[in-house]
Amino acid sequence: MRVQSSATEPDSIAVSGSPPGPGTAVPASHRLGTVQAALGVVAFSLTFPATAWGLEGFGPWALVAVRSVLAAAMAGACLLFLRVRLPERRHWAGLAVVAAGVVLGFPMLTTLALQTSTTSHAAVVVGLLPLTTALFSALRTGVRPSRTFWAAALAGAAAVLAFTAAQSGGALTTADGYLFGALVVCAAGYTEGGRLARVMPGWQVIGWALVLCLPLTVPAAVVALSYEPVVWNAHGVAGVLWVAAGSQFLGLMVWYRGMATIGIPKASQLQLAQPLLTLVWSVLLLGEHLTVAAPLTAAAVLVCIAVTQRSRS
Repeated sequence: MRVQSSATEPDSIAVSGSPPGPGTAVPASHRLGTVQAALGVVAFSLTFPATAWGLEGFGPWALVAVRSVLAAAMAGACLLFLRVRLPERRHWAGLAVVAAGVVLGFPMLTTLALQTSTTSHAAVVVGLLPLTTALFSALRTGVRPSRTFWAAALAGAAAVLAFTAAQSGGALTTADGYLFGALVVCAAGYTEGGRLARVMPGWQVIGWALVLCLPLTVPAAVVALSYEPVVWNAHGVAGVLWVAAGSQFLGLMVWYRGMATIGIPKASQLQLAQPLLTLVWSVLLLGEHLTVAAPLTAAAVLVCIAVTQRSRS
C-alpha cells in the first residue's frame, strides 16, 4: 500500500492551528507535539558545535557533502520503506529552493564561516534567522506585517550588526559575509518549505530535498574526500554524524512533526531559545570563552523576535 504525499490534517494545523484556549485541558497530543518541537530546537542548537567538531577531522567541502549524503541515505530509506510516491511535478521547483537553501547553501556557508569564526559569534548572527524568514514569508505570501513587527525586526538586525562590527574591530569579516549569506538562503528554503508543508507532510519536504541533491552531493563527496585528507578522530566522526542525522534529518523530522501538532506560532516561541542554547554548548563542548556582548545581544534578539511573533497579523 502506497502512502500518499498529500496534505494531511496535522499539516493544516501547522499552518493555522492554535493552542488550546484558557480553561481547556491540554490534550496529550499537544504535550507530545511540544516535546517534539523542543527536541528539534535542541538538535538545531547543537549544529554549530558539531560542525566545529567535524572540521577537526574533515575539510569544509567534504564535511558538507558527506553530511548531505548520509542524511539523504536515511531520508531515502524512510521514503522507500513507506513507499511514498514521488511529489507532483508542480512541487519540484519549490523542493529545489528548499534543497538549495537548507541542504546545500546554509550548511556550506556556515561551515566556511566556522573555519575562522567562533560558534558563539555565529550563533548570535544566525539568531536573526526567524526574522529573516518572516521577511521572506511576507514577500512570498504578500502579507503585510504591522509597523510593530518591522520596528522589532529592524531593532534585532541593528543589534546583530552592531555586535558583529564590534567583534570584528569595526568592519565585517569574511566569516560574517558567509553567515549573512547563510541567513538569506536558509530563510528562502524555510519559507518555501513551510509553503510545501501545507500540501505534503513536513518530513517528506526535507526528505525529498535531500534526495534531490544526491546527484550533486555524491560526486562532490568523492571529489572532496580525494582532495581534503580526513583525520580520523572521535570529534570529527561524532560531529559529521550529528550534523547528518541530528541536524539535517532527525532534528527536522521531529521539528516538523511537533510544528504540525502545536502550530507554527507556538513552535516559533520555542525556537527563541536556540541561540542561547548554542552559546551554552559552545562553552561546555568547545571551551569557548564568551564576551559579555554575546549573551546580551542574543537576549536582545530574543526579545525582538518575541515582539515580532506577537505582532504578526
